[in-house]
Amino acid sequence: MGLLGAMIKTSGGNIADRTKIEHIQEKRLKKLVRFARANSPFYQKLYAGIGDDFRLEDLPVTSKPQMMSDFDSVVTDRNITMSRIDEFTSDIENVGRMIDGKYLIFRTSGSTGNPAVVLYDKQNIDVSSAVAAFRTFARKEDYSAFMKHGKKTAGVFANYGFYLACGMSRYLQLKMPRQKTKITVDVNAPQEQIVAQLNEFMPSMLSGYPSNLSLLADCEELKISPDVIITGGELLTGEIRKKLSGRFGCYVQTHYSCTEAGEIACECSEGHLHINEDWVIVEPVDKENNPVSYGAQSDKALITNLSNYVQPFIRYELTDRIVLHNEKCACGRNTHWLEIEGRTDDILRFENGVQIAPMSLYKILEEVKSIRRFQLVQKAVNKLELRLATEDTNAAYESARRDLLSFFESKGLSGIEITLSDMPPQANKISGKFKHIYSELS
Repeated sequence: MGLLGAMIKTSGGNIADRTKIEHIQEKRLKKLVRFARANSPFYQKLYAGIGDDFRLEDLPVTSKPQMMSDFDSVVTDRNITMSRIDEFTSDIENVGRMIDGKYLIFRTSGSTGNPAVVLYDKQNIDVSSAVAAFRTFARKEDYSAFMKHGKKTAGVFANYGFYLACGMSRYLQLKMPRQKTKITVDVNAPQEQIVAQLNEFMPSMLSGYPSNLSLLADCEELKISPDVIITGGELLTGEIRKKLSGRFGCYVQTHYSCTEAGEIACECSEGHLHINEDWVIVEPVDKENNPVSYGAQSDKALITNLSNYVQPFIRYELTDRIVLHNEKCACGRNTHWLEIEGRTDDILRFENGVQIAPMSLYKILEEVKSIRRFQLVQKAVNKLELRLATEDTNAAYESARRDLLSFFESKGLSGIEITLSDMPPQANKISGKFKHIYSELS
């Protein structure tokens, strides 16, 4: 299809009428399922009892553990195997490079199960770029200011490893080495280094995790004046939105995405997260995968990525709890929009006013590959408890403890005690919510 083709197909997809949107979804779903059945042994077996005239709800639900355990038969390119991916990703220099010159590789852990490995083929990359080009900005005036001021974009994210933000940024840098309008600032770098890079670059658009940007907003040495701030990766609360807007004097917005589905929903001028329904299908469901009605909160969501053909994600389970809306939005778009509960991990506070955003710790622990699931609990100002799900608990604990203490020392924190809990990671007994990072301090 190519980037131009993706842009043509995407340009008006979110303002089409409902009938056309639903026709596009059905056409692309049927095409994806046909391809998956023909080229993926996993889907060929899974859909053995499914006829050609199927409805979306006729297709079985898929999950991360299921797809990762059977990875080699899921992918539609028989030359790609998990062992080859492990070898390729063992070299950090391959971040942003394509295996076999065809596919980008990303890793993510999410809130449940084993870390996921996600491949992006060229079509998926082109669609992601097209959606970003047409739907990133909630307001036209912010887009105009961004263009006027040189399209300078700074992302404060994890700048190490095979994560989506880092990998896509490196891919674009390698593809367009002379472009000087985009930088990625390592979220785990010392704050003075982050501030110095941002002050020197003076971005028109600033993006990052809400909790990290909230901490940066407290830094008086930061002198940037962005035209817009776009957050992601965590829930953007009203409190943080107001704080960032007041500190930087610009519009603050967010979006909803995941590595498996790409850009799921983009914010409009009314503050609604509109689903990119021409390229992704979102189903709110209860614990038994029964559909949840409009306006009611789901227990989880099923997503279908209509642009990824090398690793099809069809009715794939996400643990996000959402509310789907079909009311007409004043912005003029005809796509449905959603509210998301989102990740709500805590900012940890230590002595001398030092604060650590949860995503910084999250990314460190994700790098310990033997850990399937984790939970870091602050029990006292200088005492943390680590809960792990892993086959070799002691080895994983020692590796995680070493990396965490090294990070804390880089932030000027010494005397931090990290103990291994005999409890597994677990959700809150009352709310049922799961946090990777949380504080028990009042």
